[in-house]
Amino acid sequence: MNTRLQSSSQYPAITLTFTLCALIAFAANSVLARLALIDNNIDPLSFTSLRLLSGAIMLAVLVMITSASKNKAIKIPSLEGSAISAIFLFIYALCFSIAYLSISTGTGALILFGAVQITMIIYQLLKGSQLKFVEWIGICLAFSGFIYLILPSLSTPSFSGFILMAIAGVAWAGYTIRGKGSRDPLSDTAGNFIRSLPLCLLVICYILATQHTLTQTGVTLAIISGAITSGVGYAIWYIALKGLSATQAGIVQLLVPVIAALGGIIFVEEPITMSFVLASSMILSGILLVTLKKT
Repeated sequence: MNTRLQSSSQYPAITLTFTLCALIAFAANSVLARLALIDNNIDPLSFTSLRLLSGAIMLAVLVMITSASKNKAIKIPSLEGSAISAIFLFIYALCFSIAYLSISTGTGALILFGAVQITMIIYQLLKGSQLKFVEWIGICLAFSGFIYLILPSLSTPSFSGFILMAIAGVAWAGYTIRGKGSRDPLSDTAGNFIRSLPLCLLVICYILATQHTLTQTGVTLAIISGAITSGVGYAIWYIALKGLSATQAGIVQLLVPVIAALGGIIFVEEPITMSFVLASSMILSGILLVTLKKT
């Protein structure tokens, strides 16, 4: 399995495929979270706990199935991943959910992905990597297109919402950076989700002692978000990271709002606007400049 996954860094088509699948999962995950939280179908703490729990269960099952296909017998696999990655995952999921109670979708996206991009660039610079002039142009072009895309929906965020979403972005960047060293993305992602469960247990204890909101719709959305778009999606992302530099991994995530908007055009029959076409062109052009130059 490891040999096959490591080949993603050698074959750009494989990296591209996994990257696009992961970004689609990220976009779908944002939609599910908005549907659940904005309509008050579930409180953010319950959503976070169910999301991580369902993701852990799904990934554990997938790891056991994979192990059974190799060893011809189902057995409990060893716990992979790391406590640090699990903490990053938990912080991201919790802050993301709470922030969206007091911040608009467009503003939240700007803060989240802006924090991810800035953190990834700082990480590269601290490592001693020198970004080429063309890469800086690509980053500025993609980020400008990203801001232009969501600018019409921006509103002044609450201070708490801004801080929480920025923390979520930094935590997700940390989770992404640590994922670049993964040798077994599926097992590591499963381990990270499972290791986050003790923190979820503390949240659940707090939920039981306070008021909480649970509806069938909210629970269903949280489970889908955890099992599919988070659990499986994050495992796919860890595979894609093997063929991406830290800078590339940061900037390609600016595609998530574009994919979400495109989904609205296809599935909700929203009109194609000139601003969407222009912003998408800027983002794609910027990403192309960065990905064609190796850092």
